[in-house]
Amino acid sequence: MPRAPEPAPLGLLGGTFDPIHLGHLRLAEEAREALGLAGVRLIPAGQPPHRDTPSSASEHRLAMSRLAAAGNPMFEVDDGEVQATVRSYTVLTLERIRAELGPRQPLVLILGADAFEGLPSWHRWHELFGLAHIAVANRPGYAPHGRRWPGTLSAELDAACRGRITDDITTLAAAPAGRVVPFDMTPLAISASLIRDLLAGGHSARYLLPDPVLDYIDKHSLYR
Repeated sequence: MPRAPEPAPLGLLGGTFDPIHLGHLRLAEEAREALGLAGVRLIPAGQPPHRDTPSSASEHRLAMSRLAAAGNPMFEVDDGEVQATVRSYTVLTLERIRAELGPRQPLVLILGADAFEGLPSWHRWHELFGLAHIAVANRPGYAPHGRRWPGTLSAELDAACRGRITDDITTLAAAPAGRVVPFDMTPLAISASLIRDLLAGGHSARYLLPDPVLDYIDKHSLYR
């Protein structure tokens, strides 16, 4: 009997999403297209360990993420970190999703170059490579041609990535985890902090985030 084909890679994009905005959605869409992903799960953090307490409660950030993803059938929202009673460590999330989808499913953790550079500060970070591939997006402001790495990585991260970095996206479907793949993204200088500051100052944030999300923010008087 012929072996069943390998499942298509699934993208995972986590974040505080406080609030989720068009920069997040464009990153997910460009990663999906550039890397041949079957879809992207948006994963709002419940208790992010590397940031201050979010401005809005986790249930609001989850609701806004669902509103933002509703118009794209290739996006889904994962509420696992919001529902968890422990801090939102990426390694725990990957272990949960790996247990859910099985050992053969290729998973692709989508990170910006800034987050990737700080990977050695993450909880049990060495284990991430055994749980998922890592796709690194070249974010605005990161070197004229993006890809500051591996040349500027710390020695520790450079050693961990040795032999893993490739531009061949077909390797993502060939194994469930273990590769580091760069991809380019459209520079969009939109940030959640910018949106929060605009709203706190009584200014318009329209066209920086989806209208249903902005309507939700207005309805619940967030960031005022």
